[in-house]
Amino acid sequence: MNTDDPIPSVPVEQTTPTIENPIMEVQDFRMFYADNQALFDVNLDIPQGAVTAFIGPSGCGKSTLLRSMNRMNDLIDIARCEGKILIKGEDIYDNGTDVIELRRNVGMVFQKSNPFPKSIFENVVYGLRIAGERNRDVLEEVAEKSLRRAAIWDEVKDRLKESALGMSGGQMQRLCIARAIAVNPDIILMDEPCSALDPRATSLIENLIHELSGQYTIVIVTHNMQQAARVSQYTAFMFEGNLIEFGETESLFHRPQNKQTEDYITGRFG
Repeated sequence: MNTDDPIPSVPVEQTTPTIENPIMEVQDFRMFYADNQALFDVNLDIPQGAVTAFIGPSGCGKSTLLRSMNRMNDLIDIARCEGKILIKGEDIYDNGTDVIELRRNVGMVFQKSNPFPKSIFENVVYGLRIAGERNRDVLEEVAEKSLRRAAIWDEVKDRLKESALGMSGGQMQRLCIARAIAVNPDIILMDEPCSALDPRATSLIENLIHELSGQYTIVIVTHNMQQAARVSQYTAFMFEGNLIEFGETESLFHRPQNKQTEDYITGRFG
């Protein structure tokens, strides 16, 4: 891509398909950081049980939108939003929303793996302990099941009492995925989960995303268009805080409906 070329300015014209029975509906959603608007009237339906990827240039709003889906932006004092995000028909920004329960149901895996300074076992069952689970048999069963689903059980089954901080970067990221799925969420958000990993670890995470799709609804932000093409069934292209185009991944990459999407995918800007 030639990053020296000026980024074209074209009228915003969203292209989005109709998703039947979406698990999440983003409706006229706007996000502000103080006086700076980061998202502009985003409308998007997230299909249940599929992997949806967000792509676009750095600073286009894709991580801001992702973090809005479990109200992580609430942690930023100057952030405020307008519009709605519905999960199973309930507005997560309603005043009565239990944000702790929301984040349990909508798990998050960050760009930089963030295991707690605890044992591998305690990392996985942390959410269950916070929820009040004390039965050791239950904790052990969930830990093994989650680590198996995260494709890391065979690597750590004899080290469960060891600190998670001694793991490799790829193992830490899979541990964080195991921690997210241990509380049985409906949705897993992944914010560039492979950007700090080597190619082998990246391949393991991508294979894991494939295995988890269908069991969970996954939304992933990635700066790597090839990765989006490999792991997702649906892709959203964002630019300057606007959702430009959303559709099935194969169609969006090979037959984009919007000229701006085509220009980005073919490397004319970005």
